[in-house]
Amino acid sequence: MNNSNDINAYAVQHGLVGLCEETLEGLIQQKPGYTIDKAKQFLKFNERLKHELLQHDIIKRNPFCEWFSKGDISTDQLKHFVVQFSVFSNLFLIAQLLKVINADSLESMRAGKEILANEIGVIFNDKKAQQKDGVKDEEGELVSTQGSVDGGTFKFQAAHFEWLLRLGEKIGLGFDDMGKRRHGTESTLFFCDELQRLYGSDHYQKSQASSYAVENWAAAGFWDQLVSGFETYNQAHNTRLPISFFTWHAKIEAQHAAHTQEELEELYFSTEIHEDEFITYGNEMLDGVAAFWNGLEKDRQAS
Repeated sequence: MNNSNDINAYAVQHGLVGLCEETLEGLIQQKPGYTIDKAKQFLKFNERLKHELLQHDIIKRNPFCEWFSKGDISTDQLKHFVVQFSVFSNLFLIAQLLKVINADSLESMRAGKEILANEIGVIFNDKKAQQKDGVKDEEGELVSTQGSVDGGTFKFQAAHFEWLLRLGEKIGLGFDDMGKRRHGTESTLFFCDELQRLYGSDHYQKSQASSYAVENWAAAGFWDQLVSGFETYNQAHNTRLPISFFTWHAKIEAQHAAHTQEELEELYFSTEIHEDEFITYGNEMLDGVAAFWNGLEKDRQAS
């Protein structure tokens, strides 16, 4: 393990400023696949991503979430949003299962299972992180945002859909009103289908590019906007809607954002990335994301 000063000096010396420490260590240690030429290629690719993928409209600005964050929401508008989000949340299980089935390695399969198992109710088992960074669910129990599902506890009520269901019940929605494909609008179902086609694809470039796109969308701040809107709504209506689903995701995505670049660099140095394809598929995934939010915005304006 090299110290940070040595690593920074190495980056400056070889024109590699901007790479993560883990990548720079791999270069210093001459790990298989880690060469200075490839590192410089990656830096050029990273610049392309910044301009050709991460400038996508839905990452730069989300009109629906900007409106929602102000909390000036009617009950009917809130119901519509919760129903559509519940469809996305429930149908995401299919995309995530495909991600597991189509994994290219045991490590990738396990990473996919972490997400899938947590979605259906297995709580991350890091007790220290649970006390420090956990989010309280509606039963007052701390639910960790870190750790692993390996050895974790399964609870029906910890399933993400059940968190949304408890929210829905407070605004007059029942189990038969939420989460089914038949409840989704055309734009919501397009998004869910694109998640299955791209994120869950057995085509490696599609799945990896889509994962990168989804991670950057998730880290773009919309979760915080939704939490802000719910909190303002609660205050304005003197109510306490259970919003653990949203506060938990806001916290976990903020933590995960720091690792997205590290994961991209590890991918680039360990596999062959077809850069044009990666950018194309990433944009297709973000177009699917945009369809969901733009559909909600169109519905809002029409209500």
